[in-house]
Amino acid sequence: MSVWSTASRFCPRTSGWRRLCASACLLAAIGAGPLSASASARKLTAANWDAAAQRLVVGNGLMSDQEGAGFAGASPLSAQADGAALTAIAAREHSEPVAVPGSASITVVGFDASLIDQLGLGEVAEHVQQTAAAAGLNPPGYFGSEVVARYLGLDYEHPVGEQTLDLYPWNQITRAEAAHSFAVALESDAWALSAAREALSSFALPRYTGPQLQVLRIAVSKIGMPYVWGGTTDGTEDGLEHGGYDCSGFAWRVYKVSGLRWGRKILGRTAAQQAGEIPKSARIPLGGVQPGDLLFFGSAHFGSKATEANVIHEGIALSAEWAIHSSGQGVYLQPLTSGWLAESFTWARRVL
Repeated sequence: MSVWSTASRFCPRTSGWRRLCASACLLAAIGAGPLSASASARKLTAANWDAAAQRLVVGNGLMSDQEGAGFAGASPLSAQADGAALTAIAAREHSEPVAVPGSASITVVGFDASLIDQLGLGEVAEHVQQTAAAAGLNPPGYFGSEVVARYLGLDYEHPVGEQTLDLYPWNQITRAEAAHSFAVALESDAWALSAAREALSSFALPRYTGPQLQVLRIAVSKIGMPYVWGGTTDGTEDGLEHGGYDCSGFAWRVYKVSGLRWGRKILGRTAAQQAGEIPKSARIPLGGVQPGDLLFFGSAHFGSKATEANVIHEGIALSAEWAIHSSGQGVYLQPLTSGWLAESFTWARRVL
């Protein structure tokens, strides 16, 4: 039986993709929750927040309870447990299991890389990595695999009030976080892999100017950082429960917190403010987008007045075809030419 054809639906891939930030990204990302309504009334912890996913992966033989300790969701995932899960996926797909390094610590990015390899997309991740490196973006070594993992919706961003449960890319992955990713893989449709392969195999970047490189190297370095409501920093300097970024906070981090001189042109903190503080004559249509441009999304038309109700999301252009932004999969990449970014594009703003 194919790993992509289980009967029930746990967490549709699109639930992460369609989480837009409301009120100019100063509201929590909203999507299909990991627990039922009755279970969500309990206090969610690092151990129990994805009880449904834990039951699913145990029931399908990917993971097992710990002797005398239940599932132990808050515990770090061991190399042995990771290897066993990947072997179970391989058996379903009649493929060879990916070898898991016998390390005492499996990080989020290490886990994602192994799972992407097991799903047959390792070469796609390598293409993305090499493309970013060749363009001079100095991507972290996990850039390609994180782009693919988050394109597939394998990671979970916790909502406001639970964001202390978010993990940084370099953190050890917990059994609960691993269970969520394995559950999404089990419940994904077959077309998800082919769609990711098609889109990301054609990933290409232009030749950048010096200023564009300064900006986009910062943006790319944040791949996989959590979505955090109101966040503008890697840590908790702004008094929030966790480090990370909301959508306009990501743009603020790249242009303002970094101290880049171009950031002096940006005055407002929210997406609507940043979209509305330029004259209408300076607005850029989708066909005119260049790397480093601020991108705005929502229900506004090109000639509309920007309001907090009609400009609700923001990103930064890597190219005319790709955006990097913070949303339902943390900081990740999505195409500008298709999907909800293309459908909800309002206008762009040139800062460089």
